[in-house]
Amino acid sequence: MSELAIAVVGMAGRFPDAPDVRAFWRNLLDGVDAIHDYSPQELAELGIEPGAGVPAGGRLDGVAGFDADFFGVSPAEALRMDPQQRIFLEQAWLALEDAGCDPDGFDGLVGVFAGSSANRYFLFRQFDGDWEHPAGWAPDYLPAQAAYRLGLTGPAMAIQTACSSSLVAICTAAQNLLDFRCDLALAGGVSVTEPRFRHTPGGLVSPDGRCRAFDAKAEGAAYSSGVAVVALKRLEDAVQDGDQIYAVLRGWAVGNDGAARAGFAAPGLTGQAMVVAEALAGAELSPADIGYVEAHGSGTATGDAIEVAALSRAFDGGLPEGSCALGSVKSSIGNLDAAAGAAALIKAVLAVRHGVVPANLHFTTPNPEIEFGPFFVPVRNHELAVRRAGVSSFGLGGTNAHVIVESFDEPERAPGQDGWHVLTLSATTAQAVREAAANLAAFLESEPCRLDDVARTLAGRRAFAHRTAVVCRDAAEAVALLRGGAAVAPEEPVAPEELRALASAWERGEPVELPVSSHARRVPLPGYPFQRERYWIEKAS
Repeated sequence: MSELAIAVVGMAGRFPDAPDVRAFWRNLLDGVDAIHDYSPQELAELGIEPGAGVPAGGRLDGVAGFDADFFGVSPAEALRMDPQQRIFLEQAWLALEDAGCDPDGFDGLVGVFAGSSANRYFLFRQFDGDWEHPAGWAPDYLPAQAAYRLGLTGPAMAIQTACSSSLVAICTAAQNLLDFRCDLALAGGVSVTEPRFRHTPGGLVSPDGRCRAFDAKAEGAAYSSGVAVVALKRLEDAVQDGDQIYAVLRGWAVGNDGAARAGFAAPGLTGQAMVVAEALAGAELSPADIGYVEAHGSGTATGDAIEVAALSRAFDGGLPEGSCALGSVKSSIGNLDAAAGAAALIKAVLAVRHGVVPANLHFTTPNPEIEFGPFFVPVRNHELAVRRAGVSSFGLGGTNAHVIVESFDEPERAPGQDGWHVLTLSATTAQAVREAAANLAAFLESEPCRLDDVARTLAGRRAFAHRTAVVCRDAAEAVALLRGGAAVAPEEPVAPEELRALASAWERGEPVELPVSSHARRVPLPGYPFQRERYWIEKAS
């Protein structure tokens, strides 16, 4: 394993038609077209006149909602706050939970590297002719807000490179980890938009909002809303700490096309090829080691043709014809702008983890301008034999990023620890605790997992004022207790008194040391159930 390896130890996000990463992956496998066609009534509610733009795009439900109390934000602040920052804050916390990191008790520095789209909430809801921007709500302040609200003391860097912002942020975070500038890094991006984009021939926005990447009918894509955040750690540290490891980043590169292109907004073949070749070289891999490329895939005829030509040049004949899968997440969810690269990376991480590349939607007839060479576009879910992928994201203005993602082979583990386990849950409100218990019960019913792993993961989360704990021997018993039922039949043995006393003491807020198995590791579990309230200016005054 290369010394450059960085582990993906946590992931979180909200995507069109998917409230979390699990639903996002399920939608990709099921071939769900997440682009929404807005009705005239929906456009009117947004204050958009008919014919003002392409009435389609990927949307997020509940962008007006925010758990202000959880983050210590006053109602007045929450109303003024860019919804992109509110949404990013929530997903950043969930990514930390998924990584098993409570910043208050983490022995190291946590950095945050992120980009966001323009603050359209200010432009369309708040602007009244006075250009004084609400303090702290410009895109530049997104990482600083996260550092302040979450208590992160590592580097906090805003990355603004248009559509490549979040993948450039991931590359920057990985390099900061290698340079020991931080010990865990959050990286990603967010975009909240409305269907105000117009289609122009040869432009970036398709007339119906669908992205037909690599297809003869490609005319662009819809701009969509979404947020994607990953938590990264040096691989050696992640293995030593018993973290869950979704996948490994083996190499990455960032560059610019410079002047070798037709215009500022035009893509450059040479610059794209160079960044792919540099990432491969940094990973000490050859093209034959790559089974799948998650492309930028903007769905424009010229852009797609240049991208595939650049990939072919970087691969330099290193693969047989039609042997490497080529996809674009934009065909499913549209262009997430500043969050597009991180969404693409999460798709690739899950593809190498599960060994399957989801079908590319809206691909019927290959673009005649594209010479596919070693690449093919899967129209159905494709088994990934070589579980290693390249991920590209290119920004308007020529800033390009490419990351090599590799599956992780977990080391052999000792068998799960038999006996009793203490499962702990807490939240800032009683209602949130009840929701957390219900969510965990549903998870344990549907996902096979070791109870000692669950106990360790929960024990590492922050303990809030409202608490509940159950002592159980298996998943079925845990589910019954979490739902308020009986733990065991009267004739069966009950939990040891010392564990029941410890659980009760923890519920009362007393300082206790929760027992966890030395063989257990962290696993993905349901995250914090935010209690969102509506904070939204309906229209500009």
